[in-house]
Amino acid sequence: MRALLLKSLFRVLSRLPLRATHALGAAIGWLFAVIPNKRRRTAEINLKLCFPEMQEYARARLARRHLMEFGKAFTETAVLWTRNAEEFGQLVRKVSGEELIKNAMRHGKGLILAMPHLGAWELVSLYCSRRYPLTTMYRTPPMSAFGHMMRAARERFGARLVSGEKNGIRALYRALENGEMVAILPDQVPASRSGAVHAPFFGIPASTMVLLSRLAMKTQAPVVFAYAERLPRGQGYHVHFLMGQAGINGRDLERSVALVNAMVEHCVRALPEQYQWVYKRFRNQPKGAKAYY
Repeated sequence: MRALLLKSLFRVLSRLPLRATHALGAAIGWLFAVIPNKRRRTAEINLKLCFPEMQEYARARLARRHLMEFGKAFTETAVLWTRNAEEFGQLVRKVSGEELIKNAMRHGKGLILAMPHLGAWELVSLYCSRRYPLTTMYRTPPMSAFGHMMRAARERFGARLVSGEKNGIRALYRALENGEMVAILPDQVPASRSGAVHAPFFGIPASTMVLLSRLAMKTQAPVVFAYAERLPRGQGYHVHFLMGQAGINGRDLERSVALVNAMVEHCVRALPEQYQWVYKRFRNQPKGAKAYY
């Protein structure tokens, strides 16, 4: 029933112009900002941890702006998942740094695209899958009917989705060996502690995946970070590509993971209100460390 309601809502939202879906999302986010709830509480904790130097009133204002952007992230998904290639292309108003992708792909080692949960991160893989052979990981949501819609939407421009299990990881290695692009969300807390190490993120130990670093270290594929900035008043999106540091491909796994987090932090500081602060990024702390949530 829940999946059916969501699909019906998505159908309604998909028929609206982006400006209207963003306005509706901002209104939903405003409600999250004024009514006490778990997501607001998580965002407030994260912002206090990551910006301790910020005045309390400034953090409160940033939290409110973030929750309005969080609302937009929900409503805009219907647009991003349903527009045809031409309509989708019109949503992207500016692209910065794509020459990094083109230059890196010429070397034949493939490319690892690191996409933090920043801005319209769904848009980045859709944008790239129209232009480059792309393989990305996929976690099946609990609602199977909704999952089918999600997968079809993400694959409609040519992307290949694979599971996060052994076969899927092997598919990522094969794609890089074939000189293709793979996309990974680097700031997702791994389900298994064996697939993670703790590395600083805004100075706080954060359980961070090692998969991206291991891919980079073994294949020597370059790593490019990307995010899609949500422009004001529903004007569209500005896609940013930034080169990862060379040390991500080095021999020291913990240093590589730390550099990944440092690069994610660099991206977030450029657009803090559009980061996914409602996510419990610091939930798995080292033994004996303080619990934050």
